[in-house]
Amino acid sequence: MSEIKLILPKMGESVAEATLTSWLKNEGDRIQLDEAVAEIATDKVDSEIPATHEGILKKQLFKVGDIIKVGQAFAIIEIEGNSDPEHDIQEPQKTEEKKANIPAAKIEKPAEIIPVSISKSDRFYSPLVRSIAQKESISKEQLDKIPGSGKEGRVTKDDILTYLQNKGISGSVAPVIIPTDNTYKVISSGEDEIIEMDRMRKLIAEHMVKSKHIAPHVTSFVEIDVTSMVLWREKVKNEFEKREGFKITFTPIFIEAVAKAIKDFPMVNVQVDGNTIIKKKAINIGMATALPSGNLIVPVIKNADRLNITGLSEMVSDFSKRARENKLKPDEIQGGTFTITNVGTFGNVMGTPIINQPQVAILSTGIIKKKPVVIETSMGDSIAIRHMMFLSLSYDHRVVDGMLGGSFLRKVGDYLENFDINRVIW
Repeated sequence: MSEIKLILPKMGESVAEATLTSWLKNEGDRIQLDEAVAEIATDKVDSEIPATHEGILKKQLFKVGDIIKVGQAFAIIEIEGNSDPEHDIQEPQKTEEKKANIPAAKIEKPAEIIPVSISKSDRFYSPLVRSIAQKESISKEQLDKIPGSGKEGRVTKDDILTYLQNKGISGSVAPVIIPTDNTYKVISSGEDEIIEMDRMRKLIAEHMVKSKHIAPHVTSFVEIDVTSMVLWREKVKNEFEKREGFKITFTPIFIEAVAKAIKDFPMVNVQVDGNTIIKKKAINIGMATALPSGNLIVPVIKNADRLNITGLSEMVSDFSKRARENKLKPDEIQGGTFTITNVGTFGNVMGTPIINQPQVAILSTGIIKKKPVVIETSMGDSIAIRHMMFLSLSYDHRVVDGMLGGSFLRKVGDYLENFDINRVIW
C-alpha cells in the first residue's frame, strides 16, 4: 500500500486559495477515480474536487470552513501497490521542477477541476447527488431519467434541484430543506417562512454593505437616443446569428462604448488603496448577470478594449450561458476594473447600482423604449418617435468628482447615440 497526496488544483491566474465547504467522503471511505471528494468555494464559484486515484481516503487534512492554498495537500488517499512517481501528487515546489520535462497538455490536465464522469456500463452519481436523492426519496429509476448537464451527461446538484423544483417532489407537507450552499433553507413558522441565506447571498450582502460603508456613492443620469444602435442590431442580428452561431445583444455594444470612454477618461478606471490611487492599465469590464436562483454574479471580460464587437458578443454569450449553468471558473470573476449592470432586462427605466469594490464606478443601463422626442432640424423643431434609454453611473466620490463622473457618463452616451448604422461586422 502507498499514499497519494490530493492537492488543491490551480483554478485561475488570480485565484490563490479556496474555502473548504464540505467533505463528500469520510476517512475510511473507498473512493473511485474522478469521484468527488470535497466541495470548495472561491468567492461566488463552487466546485467539486475529484479524486486523482482510486483508493481509501486515509486522512482529511482540513476541516470544513478552513482556507486551503492552491497547490496545498488537503487529503491523503491510500492506494494499492507502489506509488507511481509520474502520477504522484507532489508539493508545489516539487511539481515546478517536473514541469519542464512534461508536455503542456499533461501539465494542464491535473490542474483542472474536472466534473465526475459517468462509466459506460452504469451511470455514476456523486455522493452529493445521491444524498439529495435519498433525502427526497427519489428512486434509482427516477434518477436515471434526469438529464445531466455535467461532463459526459453527469447529473449535477443543479440538475437534481431543478428536477425537484419542476416535479414538486417532497417527503412531507413542510417545505423541502436541501443542505447545499446554492439553495435556500426554508423553515415553516405558522403563516410565515424563515429563509436562511445561502452562501452566495451572504457574500453579496456582505460585499454590498462593505461597499456602501467604504465609498460615498453619487449617481448621475443621462437620457440618450439609441435609435441608430437599435436599427443597426435589427438589421444584422439574423445574419450574425447564422454566421456566428450565437445572438448579438445590446450588452457587447454597451461594453464597447464603456471601453472607449474609459480611454478618454482613464481616472474612472482606478482603485483606491488607503491614501493612494491605483490607475489600472487593463480595461476589464464586469457584466452583472442574474442567476436562476435570484443571486448575482459578475463574470469579467478581460482587456475588453482589444476585442471587436464579434469577440465581445462571443464572450458575453459564453459567460451568460455558463453563469446560468454554474460553470464559470474562479478566475473568470476576478480582476474587474469597471462593471455594467443592465436593469433594463427587468423592464426598469433606470437604477442606482452599488459599486463593485474595489472599483470606483458602475454603469446601469435602463430599458430601451420608444418615445415621442423633439428633434431640431434645419427646418425647425419636429416631433419624431425615437428609441430612448437612461444611463446611470454610480461613482466613488472620494476619487471621482461630479465633473469626471458626469463627463464620463456623457461620453458613453455620445458613443451610443452616434453609433454608425452602416457599420460592417467583421
